[in-house]
Amino acid sequence: MSPSDSQPADRLLTALVEVTQAFAHSATVASGSQRLLEVLRRQHAVLQARVWLAEQPGDPLRLAASIAAAGERRAKLDPPSPITLRVFESGRPVVVPDTAREPLLAPTRRPDRGRARALVSVPVPVGRETAGVLELELAHRPDRAYDVALRFFKVASAILGQALRGERRLDEERGRLLAENTHLREELREKYDFSRIIGTSGPMRAVYEQIAQVARTNTTVLIRGESGTGKELIAHAIHFNSLRAKKPFVKVSCSALPETLIESELFGYEKGAFTGAQGRKAGRFELAEGGTLFLDEIGDINLSTQVKLLRVIQEREFERVGGVEAVKVNVRLVAATNKNLEEAIARGIFREDLHYRLNVFTIFVPPLRERRPDVMLLADHFVQKYAAEHGKHIKRLSTPAIDMLMSYHWPGNVRELENTIERAVVVCEGSVIHGHHLPPALQTAEATGTVPQLSLADAVSAFEKDLLLDALKSTQGNRARAAKLLQSTERIIRYKVKQHHIDVGRFRP
Repeated sequence: MSPSDSQPADRLLTALVEVTQAFAHSATVASGSQRLLEVLRRQHAVLQARVWLAEQPGDPLRLAASIAAAGERRAKLDPPSPITLRVFESGRPVVVPDTAREPLLAPTRRPDRGRARALVSVPVPVGRETAGVLELELAHRPDRAYDVALRFFKVASAILGQALRGERRLDEERGRLLAENTHLREELREKYDFSRIIGTSGPMRAVYEQIAQVARTNTTVLIRGESGTGKELIAHAIHFNSLRAKKPFVKVSCSALPETLIESELFGYEKGAFTGAQGRKAGRFELAEGGTLFLDEIGDINLSTQVKLLRVIQEREFERVGGVEAVKVNVRLVAATNKNLEEAIARGIFREDLHYRLNVFTIFVPPLRERRPDVMLLADHFVQKYAAEHGKHIKRLSTPAIDMLMSYHWPGNVRELENTIERAVVVCEGSVIHGHHLPPALQTAEATGTVPQLSLADAVSAFEKDLLLDALKSTQGNRARAAKLLQSTERIIRYKVKQHHIDVGRFRP
C-alpha cells in the first residue's frame, strides 16, 4: 500500500517510527539512509529509491544509498539527473507523474528505463541549506494523489537531514578535538624540548648531549640525581624528542603508591582479582602502549614488583593481577631515582639484575650547587614566570638578593629555587625583588654570613646598604647619579659608601 492511498493514521505513524529507528540504530548517516530506503520499500511499495548527499556545503552530490524492489534492476545514475540537480539547487520538491513524458529525463537517463512510472524527489534540509535529495520511484497510476505521499516523504527527508546535521556536528567536534590534541602535543613538544631546559653550565651541556644521543633510540634510560634537580623534565624531553613523541607519555610515581597497589597500577587486574575488582582494568604499561612509561623514584619499588618488572623488560610481556593471559607490550622505559641503588643492592632491597636491565643508558643530573652559573638564569626565568602568573610588574632582582641566591647551597635544588622565587614575587610590592623578600632560610649565618637576629639599627643599616648597592649598580658606580636616584646628595652618598665599606669600582664598566 502506498502513501497516496487512504491509509490509517496508525500505519503512517508506524512507518515514521521505523524511519526514526533506522537512524537511531545506525552508526553513520550512510547506513541509516540504507535502512530508510528499506523501510520505504517495505511500507510504501517503492520500486526504486536513492539518497544523494553532499559531503559539505558546496560539494557535489554523491550517491549515498540506493535500493530496488524484487525483480527490479537497480538504476545506476552518475552523475545525478537534471531533476535531481533542480531539486538540490532550488530546495523545492519535484513530482513527475509520468517519467516517460518528462523531457528532462532522456530515454537513456530515465530511472524507469522507458517504462511509465512516477518520480518523487524531495530535498534533504540541514538548517537553511539543502544537503541532498531523497529520490523515489513509484508505480505509475493516472489517478494517484501525491499530496499525502509528498508530505510523508518530506518528513522522512527531514529526519534524514537531522541525522546528517548531527553527523556533521560530530565530525566538526572530532576535527576540533583532533586539532586541539595536535596543538597541545606541539605545545608539549616545545615545552619539553631539551633545548628549552634552562642551563648553560658545563654539567648541563653534558646532559644535553646525552639526551640528544639517546632520544631517537628505544634504549631504556635511568635518570639519577638528587630530589628537585628536574629528572621528570628530562624524561619528558627524551620522550617528546623521540620517535614515540605522538604516543602516550605515562608517569608512575612509585614512592606515592602503597606496596599493595603498585603492582595492580602497573600491570592492571582482572575482574575478581581481589575485593572490589568488579571489572578488568588496564595498567600503566597498557596505557603507555607504543609510547613511554616513566617510573619515577624506581628505588622505592618493592621486591615482588621488581620481579615482574624485570620480566616485562626482558620478555616484553606480563600478566594482569589475577590473570593468566600474557599481555604483549611495546613500551619504552625511562626510570628515575634519587636513591643510591648500589647501596640498596648491598642491603638486599633492590635486585641487582633489575639494576643491570635499567642501567643501560644512565644520565646523571647535577645538583644546583654544582652548576652555579645556572642559578641566575633559572631565577630570572622564574621571576618572569610568576610575575606574569600573579599579575605583578617585577623587572629584576636587586644586587643583595642576587648575592644571597648565589651564596646559598640549595639543598632542595631547582625545586627549592623555584619555590623561593615564587614566594618573593608574592610578597614583593614594587618592581624589584630585594634581599628582605627572600625567605629566612637564605638569610641565616650559615647561608650568607649575616647575623641571625638583627637589632633595629642593624636592620636599618642592612636595608640602607641594599639600596646603595642597587643604586650604584644601576648607575655603574656614579655617586652623583646614584644620589639623584635615592633623592639624596652626593656628599651623603659618599659618606654612606665609606660607612658601609662598599667598593664602588666593582660597578664600573
